Parts: sequence; C-alpha cells; structure tokens
Amino acid sequence: IDEFLDCLANSGMLFQKALKGYLEQGASEAFDQAVITVHEYETRADQLRRNIKSELYEQTLIPDLRADVLSLIEDMDHLISLHQANFYRFANEQPVIPEEYRNNFNELTEAVVQAVDHTVMATRAFFRDIEAVPNHAQKVMFYETEADKLVTKLVRAIFRSDLPKVEMFHLRYFAERIDALANEAEDVVDSLAIYTIKRSN
Repeated sequence: IDEFLDCLANSGMLFQKALKGYLEQGASEAFDQAVITVHEYETRADQLRRNIKSELYEQTLIPDLRADVLSLIEDMDHLISLHQANFYRFANEQPVIPEEYRNNFNELTEAVVQAVDHTVMATRAFFRDIEAVPNHAQKVMFYETEADKLVTKLVRAIFRSDLPKVEMFHLRYFAERIDALANEAEDVVDSLAIYTIKRSN
C-alpha cells in the first residue's frame, strides 16, 4: 500500500514540475519524458492495486475493513489515472497558454497537487495513525476550496479577455481538468472520513 501511495505522490509532484516546464517552454522533450514516466507510475499502481486486492482476499486480511480498503485503493488509483489523463491532454492538444495566465495555471496546479498530496497523507494515516486523518482531511478541504477560487478567477479572466471564443473554451477546458483533481481528492477524503469513523468504533 505504501508503494502504491508513493506512485500517486510521485505522479503529483511530476505533474506540477512538468506543467511548470510546459508553461515556460511549451511542449518539450522533458515534457514528453514526463508523460512516459507518469504512464509508468500508473502502470505500476495498477499492478500494485491488483496485488493488494489478491492478498486481502487470499490471506483473509482485515475482513472487517476489506471492502473499505479496496474502495479506498480504487479511488486513489483513479487519482493517478486523472494525472495521466491530464498529461495526455497537454501532450496531444498542446494548448497555447498566454503569458498573462501562466501564473494562474501554476497557482491552480500547486493547490491541486497539495490537495492530492494531503489525500495521500490522510490515507497513510488511516493505516498508521488514525487520529491524524482529520487533520490531513481538513487540509485537503482547504486546498480544494483554494483551487475552486483560483479556477473561478482564471476562467472569469479568460472570458473577459479579447481572445477568440474557441481559445477561451480551450483554456477553460484545461483549467477545469486540472481542478478536477482537487474535486476528486475531496471526494476521497469524504469517503475516508466514513471509513475512519467505522474503524474507530
């Protein structure tokens, strides 16, 4: 499970670094390599997810928590898939981000990555220090709210600009796809909060 969570944490850090590079340089060899690397993380995470599922059932581990753990792992795996999907979107469509919005995209990405990172921490705490789960979950909520504010501000600025409509819609699409990671992270910790209550009782 730790190795599985490492895949998610690493894919988040790579996403932030690669997107910053994309905003500065556009599509580059470094970005293409990041696409390959995140695919490797996603593939490894899928393999680990299957291994975790098999061991939980074959060794009849934590029978009372098994369903919750499997749901949690599936949800976390979906976050890795979202990272990969966003990489592919940028690689395939290569949106042109005007300079005046690049800082907004960087700030949005940072908030989103923080939300995902604290989701990873909350999940680790679920297995090791369950009393720490609410603290990390609260930080996820904070960063998800920040991401919502940032994406709203960014989209409003885009649609009040003189850009052609097609470019406005394209930029909004990418902003919302990035923000979707924070929304998904919030959904995960909502479920994790329920699992935590069940485990504590």
